Amino acid sequence: MDITYSVKRSSKRTKVTITIERDRRVVVHAPNHASDEAIARIVEAKRHWIYEKTRHSQKYTGRPHPPGKELVNGESALYLGRNYRIEVVDRETECIRFNQRFLIPASLASHKKGAMREWYIARAKERILPRVVKQARELGVAFGQARIVDNRYRWGSCTVRNNINLNWRLIKAPIFVVDYVIAHELAHLLEPNHTPRFWNIVKTQVPNMDRARDWLREHGQLLEEEV
Repeated sequence: MDITYSVKRSSKRTKVTITIERDRRVVVHAPNHASDEAIARIVEAKRHWIYEKTRHSQKYTGRPHPPGKELVNGESALYLGRNYRIEVVDRETECIRFNQRFLIPASLASHKKGAMREWYIARAKERILPRVVKQARELGVAFGQARIVDNRYRWGSCTVRNNINLNWRLIKAPIFVVDYVIAHELAHLLEPNHTPRFWNIVKTQVPNMDRARDWLREHGQLLEEEV
């Protein structure tokens, strides 16, 4: 089996690492000085690992986002792991309000999904970013910046500049799942690779790590609906 992969080089990197994106793309992260031949040898040496990872249950063939729901009375939308009823209201406001249900002004009728997306992103910044600071303090690690991003194939990432990026769609997941993704990315500041030590760090920080991974495996596609 030929392995197709892309290479991303950086002057910040000191060694070659391989990641498997959720759409099964193989990405090699390498220092600028690494030769194509050296990278090819490393990929070949990791052939069995790559084969197993690309068949993991959390990986899937590229496809468009699930279509989502119509934002009309009686429908519901996810927030922190629970579905809440949607209610379209006639009010002189341009803002979505949340009070154990989503109150969506009728004035947003033409762009309700865009408004919901903006609401989710704002809540993600409000609820998720402080948890990054808290966990980093508990782990004794320092990161560059924590940002909420729009990333189709990753729940989170830790960059070579020690920045933590988190997918805004996580705000739809239960908080224990959010904490797992945060711990996963922060643990990379202590251990770059997914070694036993890495998983021990994550599990110490989030004891219900396995439950969180199972939740993402089972429900991850729901987070990717348009709203």
